[in-house]
Amino acid sequence: MHAGSILFLWATAALFVQQAEGWSLVALTAVSLIVALVCARAQCVRLLARICVLLLAILVLFAWCTPGEAVFMDWPRTSPSWEGLLLAFTHGSRLVALVCWVAVLIGRMSANRLVNGLYALFRPCRVFGLPAERIALRLHLVLRHASAARDDERPWQNWKVWLYPPSAADGEAVQLMHEQLGFRDIALPVMVCILLVLWRLR
Repeated sequence: MHAGSILFLWATAALFVQQAEGWSLVALTAVSLIVALVCARAQCVRLLARICVLLLAILVLFAWCTPGEAVFMDWPRTSPSWEGLLLAFTHGSRLVALVCWVAVLIGRMSANRLVNGLYALFRPCRVFGLPAERIALRLHLVLRHASAARDDERPWQNWKVWLYPPSAADGEAVQLMHEQLGFRDIALPVMVCILLVLWRLR
């Protein structure tokens, strides 16, 4: 499948997960985590470790700052609320699912295919004078830096590494190529868009 079509479907799924709630969100997150651990275990574990602080912040902000019924009735002023815990779980699950998809995307696609897919998606923006090549390469570098293994496996002990991103994706050369679009590469994204529109209108 064309790399641009894969990235388009990935972006569509990322938008869909923001609408998921309840048991459907639980199932989606569980499946995403299992698939990521099977297909890209190293990237998945690394990215999940990097967002632990963010998940903790989501828990604290939503659980203790959302009005509702107190979990501990004897300490209502210091207790989190059930409504806040539900919101924290919802947003945390969505974040975990997205991170798992990023891990699979980076782990299963080569650097060239990833850049070429991004370039294919942004190429129509050249009409407005935007440099599609630079946008694609910069996004690629951001994704690679997010999952890159540092010499220090505990980046929170050396926070300065976040201030100096690499100038290239681990020194590997990236080439822009034009992949041929097949019928499936066009039909599948169109069908997904139609299904999403029908789902939103139901």
